[in-house]
Amino acid sequence: MESYNYLKSLHLIFVITWFAGLFYIVRLFVYQIEAASKPSPEKEILQKQYKIMTYRLWYIITWPSCVLAILFAISLLYLMPEWLNQPWMHVKLGFVFLLILYQLKCQQIFGQLQRDEVNYSSNFMRLWNEGATIILFAVVFLVILKNAFNWIYGVVGIMAFSILIMLGFRFYKRIRHKNNS
Repeated sequence: MESYNYLKSLHLIFVITWFAGLFYIVRLFVYQIEAASKPSPEKEILQKQYKIMTYRLWYIITWPSCVLAILFAISLLYLMPEWLNQPWMHVKLGFVFLLILYQLKCQQIFGQLQRDEVNYSSNFMRLWNEGATIILFAVVFLVILKNAFNWIYGVVGIMAFSILIMLGFRFYKRIRHKNNS
C-alpha cells in the first residue's frame, strides 16, 4: 500500500500544478486580449511577450500536469477499482470530464491568440477563468465528503458560489468602468 500513498501524492501534486496552469493561462489570455487594443509599438511588444509566456506555461506546465494527473489517477483506480462502484466517484469523473473539456476549449483559445485572432473580450475571459474555480471546488468537496447525498449540498453550494462570483464580477466591472471614465 506504500505505492498507493506515493501515487496519491503525485496525483495531487500534478492536479495542483494543472489547476495553477489553467488559472494563470486564462489570466494571460485577458492580458493578450487587452494588449491587442494598445497602440503600436506597445501592442506588438506585449503580444510577442504574452505569446512566449502562454506557450511556455501551456506546453511546459499545464499540458504535462494534465497528462500526469490523469495517468496517476488511472494508476490509483487500478489499485482501488472498487472506487468505480461508488456514486461519488461517478460524479467526480463527470467533473474531471468537464475539466478536460475546459482545457480543450482553452487550447482552442490559446491557438487563436497565438495567431492574433481575438474572438473573445477580456471580460468574457475574466468570467471564463471562474470555470476552473467552480470545478475545483466541486471536486475537492466531493472527494472529501465521499457521499452521494452530500455532494448535492456541495452542488447547491457551488451554484451559490457561482452566483456570488457573477455578482462580484459585475461589481468589479462597474468599478473598472468608473475608474476608466
